[in-house]
Amino acid sequence: MKHRLFLAALSAAVLLTLSACVTTDVVARYASSSFEALIQSMPDKVQAQEAGNGWALTSPTGERFVWSSDASFSAAYVMLEINAKPFIDAGLDTAKLPEPWTVEEGSKLQFKASLGQDDFTTTENAAPLTAFNAIINANKEILGYHHAMDHFGIALGQGNMFEWAKDLKANDKDMVFVLNPQPFLDAGVDPTMVEGWVFDQVEIMEDNGRTLKVDKFLKPFNIE
Repeated sequence: MKHRLFLAALSAAVLLTLSACVTTDVVARYASSSFEALIQSMPDKVQAQEAGNGWALTSPTGERFVWSSDASFSAAYVMLEINAKPFIDAGLDTAKLPEPWTVEEGSKLQFKASLGQDDFTTTENAAPLTAFNAIINANKEILGYHHAMDHFGIALGQGNMFEWAKDLKANDKDMVFVLNPQPFLDAGVDPTMVEGWVFDQVEIMEDNGRTLKVDKFLKPFNIE
């Protein structure tokens, strides 16, 4: 019963509304300030990505949100990295995951979204927030805001997202990793057996304002 109540509360609280109609300069500005508050609250969890010229924000259990800081040699990108073990233990055949999912070092699953290079001039020496701002300012279509829950989010495509609270002190879900479960289900995963992740139906809003319920894997964290 407690598990069902937790799922219901999480479904109501998590941001899954990333509508292009609200990705304005105002949203980008407040998204930037709230993201700054998030990374400042976890200074030991923000590290430079030497291989990819970027930055990574690591969750308390090892999941990472990664964003590039230099698009001079390739397109800018954002990426989710998650631990493979909970999904493998639940039946995942990693060879059946579709692109752009990749398996790294046998223990990590990565979903990388390549973005445009237009107006992205930040160099590899850029600070984490400077690089983040350069990405969202040049790619506003990936940024969204859900007014009811005061959450911002980055849509990586194919139903995968990274989300964070507008106000860390007023929200008990400061950041959330959100996955489209269908590729995992098609690759053999039993969704009820994935340790550490919540599998539930949640409500999303489409660009036309219509709402519908879809399945998601969710992993929320209360940082403050």
